[in-house]
Amino acid sequence: MVEARTRPAWATVDLDAIRHNVSCLVELVAPAAVCASVKADAYGHGAVPVAEAILEAGAHWLAVSQVDEGVELREAGIDAPILLLSEPPLAAVDAAVARHLTLTVYSDAGVDAVETAAVMHGRQSVSVHLKVDTGMHRAGASVEDAPALARRIAESRHLHLEGLMTHFAVADEPDREADTKAQLERFETVRDGLAAEGIVPDVLHTANSAGAIAFEAARYDMVRCGIAVYGYAPAPIDVRPALSLTAEVAFVREVEAGEGVSYGLRYTCPERTRIAVVPLGYADGVPRRLSAVGGEVLVGGRRRPIAGTVTMDMLMVDCGPDADVAVGDEVVLLGSQGDEAVWADEWARLLDTISYEIVCGIGPRVPRRYVG
Repeated sequence: MVEARTRPAWATVDLDAIRHNVSCLVELVAPAAVCASVKADAYGHGAVPVAEAILEAGAHWLAVSQVDEGVELREAGIDAPILLLSEPPLAAVDAAVARHLTLTVYSDAGVDAVETAAVMHGRQSVSVHLKVDTGMHRAGASVEDAPALARRIAESRHLHLEGLMTHFAVADEPDREADTKAQLERFETVRDGLAAEGIVPDVLHTANSAGAIAFEAARYDMVRCGIAVYGYAPAPIDVRPALSLTAEVAFVREVEAGEGVSYGLRYTCPERTRIAVVPLGYADGVPRRLSAVGGEVLVGGRRRPIAGTVTMDMLMVDCGPDADVAVGDEVVLLGSQGDEAVWADEWARLLDTISYEIVCGIGPRVPRRYVG
């Protein structure tokens, strides 16, 4: 990670905001437990410090996507339950079992690999969660195949069926409530069928952030919250963004009316103006076409338009003809300054994407500073 002092640009992560958001979720879904997702380096916020704040705020579980992500947390001394959200590559199962990660499975090969690793490591019982595909059609055993896999796990001398889970496809779209309810019905069909055979997992979980907030019936024993932890709720709830993005002006120049700015000269100055050059670009996670869709930043507490195409390492800002802007002044790309604020959901709306992609895109060249 680049040290903050070597570059006049940084992301600030507010750990108090993380704790606040998790506390809100814990209170909302009780008595269900909260499993907080810290995959993708905690959505770009920094996995280890964020995971520690999450656990301090009352979450019981952490979730990751890759085995290496779980190993990083274990090496940092985090001993809370860590759930792998998808069945890992067979070659990675041994490392997952060795580090006491909780594996998700949904294939015969996956079950075999976990059992083999359990024997190799002398583990009497390795807990696994069986993922059922109830309609998203990405990962998981089919509703028809899941019971046979559950029986295999239940009959194994080395495995314990700790969890039964699924994942919603459209819980964040209120007008498609019927699709989410249909997924719940399929999940309960599997659950009820297993119960009739005497197979009762300890933990049932289906809900992501949107499902946890909007569908009380989907909370079961645990919810898996991702984006709401970081301050972007898919439904009204008292959470606040935890990551801001700031840089210092690197250069200021005067540009005449009618002159173009940046690659393609697609931005034409409407009048003689002062252009501030900011040392952040698309290599850092600022989308290249942000200026083309009306992207703005904050300079001196005022919104100013990004002038022209965002380049790999820099972007330009039209500060206006009389702007009192100088080298070293702070420019806020994400966050608040004065009475104004720009957050990831604004970029997402402009770019027809989601806030997840924005915050995850803030790259490793940008040093993180932690407050709170």
